Amino acid sequence: MPKLLYNIGLRAYTTAIALAAPFNQKARLMLEGRKQQFERIEQALQHNQAPIAWFHCASLGEFEQGRPVIEAFREAFPTYKVFLTFFSPSGYEIRKNYPGADYIFYLPLDSASNASQFLETVRPKLAVFVKYEFWHYYLQALHQRHIPALSVSAIFRPDQVFFKSYGGFYRNILRNFQHIYTQNQSSAELLRQNGIHQVSVAGDTRFDRVLQTAASVKAIPLVEAFLQRQKAFIIGSSWPADIEVLVPLIQKYRKQLKFIIAPHEIHEAGIHDILQVLGAGTVRFSQATASAASEATVLIIDNIGMLSSLYSYGTYAYVGGAFGKGLHNTLEAAVFGLPLFFGTNYTKFQEAKDLVNLGCAFPVTNADALISAFEKVHRQQALHQSITNSEKQYVQQQAGATVKIIQDIKRLLNPNS
Repeated sequence: MPKLLYNIGLRAYTTAIALAAPFNQKARLMLEGRKQQFERIEQALQHNQAPIAWFHCASLGEFEQGRPVIEAFREAFPTYKVFLTFFSPSGYEIRKNYPGADYIFYLPLDSASNASQFLETVRPKLAVFVKYEFWHYYLQALHQRHIPALSVSAIFRPDQVFFKSYGGFYRNILRNFQHIYTQNQSSAELLRQNGIHQVSVAGDTRFDRVLQTAASVKAIPLVEAFLQRQKAFIIGSSWPADIEVLVPLIQKYRKQLKFIIAPHEIHEAGIHDILQVLGAGTVRFSQATASAASEATVLIIDNIGMLSSLYSYGTYAYVGGAFGKGLHNTLEAAVFGLPLFFGTNYTKFQEAKDLVNLGCAFPVTNADALISAFEKVHRQQALHQSITNSEKQYVQQQAGATVKIIQDIKRLLNPNS
């Protein structure tokens, strides 16, 4: 019965994508990106003679999490080709020209026939799934073909379906992994308690990624013209619910601070709403001259891919998503030692809980709570410096997951070396 429900769910999802495609850009991209997919994969691989390592990421966030492993793998195994797949357009469309992979495609939707055809075509020697990707047919097919499949930066919670009394089918999906590298000890213990023992704690590869990013941030001349050496409050991955909470703070402090807003999704309607509510002194990155930016107090970033560098200009940061489905990436800001503020839906994220416990991050329930938390830090330079020191130390201490994983892959692919 669980397998039947799984198949019904996959078919329903496929149908929903097709029905939504004429009206929804994301669904349209998913549908278009998977047309004649196997023909395009076969054509791309027709002259390849090198062994292939397959890396799969759901979306952009998982890609950034897996990127240190991909790049370390390329360095350790220069004779291999890297085959990278994405499930979502928000990963594929932004990283389809990523130079660290030799082949980049959407993952064909999970089915017995697709999994079989994909593996027969690509013939990977290794498969690496990042964080949240657990596809029954792909993992079963990998296991049957004795192709080692690894899960990296995985994190588990007791309320997930794997650990329910009716979750046997889903636990068996996890058993198809040759090894699961978890972010924390509690995830590893949860798996072991449920009979899944091919597990070890490696940590979260995002710490390695943000340290790489911090070491190679790019200057953004327009942002520097905007800031005029003033202190900046960076608002990353915001949603409308976040903006609603932030507006009173921005209006109160826009004469003392500069504010940079990077929405999670770039839609004209959403940007227009921000411009309307914040009024004069607010400019869009794409439309601002250096002169106009220098006179503004709020800069709206209307492109994708700049956020990690933006945080390097910050004095404070607000990370969006936690008034909705869940908090976005806090580590991109934490690596620069910025006091962090966000909503209350953050408890699924170990690093966010750690930062709150360290006194470096402040979950808030509404606009008044945000102003109160901000002013506590803003008025105490010693507290601000203490937060910066603690945060940077925390990120450094958590790094190293990539090295552990690559060491194991070396033993796996070169057992006699």
